[in-house]
Amino acid sequence: MKKPIIVFSLGGSLIVPDKVDYNYIEKFKRFVLKIIKYYNIVIVTGGGKTARDYIKALHYESDDMKSLVGIMATKLNARLVSGLFNLNEDIPDNFIDVKRELNKEGIVVCGGLGFQANMTSDGNAAELAKYFKAKMFINLTNVNGLFDKDPKKFKDVKLINKISYDKFLKIANKIKYEPGQHFVLDQTAAKLIKKYKIKTYIINGKNLNNLYNLLKNKKYVGTLIS
Repeated sequence: MKKPIIVFSLGGSLIVPDKVDYNYIEKFKRFVLKIIKYYNIVIVTGGGKTARDYIKALHYESDDMKSLVGIMATKLNARLVSGLFNLNEDIPDNFIDVKRELNKEGIVVCGGLGFQANMTSDGNAAELAKYFKAKMFINLTNVNGLFDKDPKKFKDVKLINKISYDKFLKIANKIKYEPGQHFVLDQTAAKLIKKYKIKTYIINGKNLNNLYNLLKNKKYVGTLIS
């Protein structure tokens, strides 16, 4: 029987919060190896602080140039994570390459695919979730989900457990798009999951026990967009 597919958008904030968090990505690797018996796994890595640092250095350059540098940072992170799984092939750069590697290994790691204006690794992950008709699209970030206010600025915040595609897109669109931006799930992905009705989970990737609860259909902490 063909295994269902899970697409993870693995936030760069988890891979490179300040410097490479080898301890976390090793734990994440063990978690994936635990569940790969039941699922085929697509992991799309974000650029994190590496992308933002390089983009900041290009403050006089065009957004296209900043986006290109950001995409390359996602691919660098993909190479790192891919290496931990002993995947030695080139990092996929399009849907066909991703599919070929997934069929061969049961797991594939990629960063941003190609270069599309205003496209992001979150957006590519959403596209892949649609392309593969994934059982789950899970955005792994460094917070517990979507809050009613910015948890970095306010203490009296409330986690939003469930939100509609329309309402989430309205929230995402209030943030001005810029290369390397940091939000739980960006505008491009928000538009895609609304357009294609992709059930999406935002969850703290640090808490792998909580993530396992989600996969086992048990009580979990996070945000469902549907």
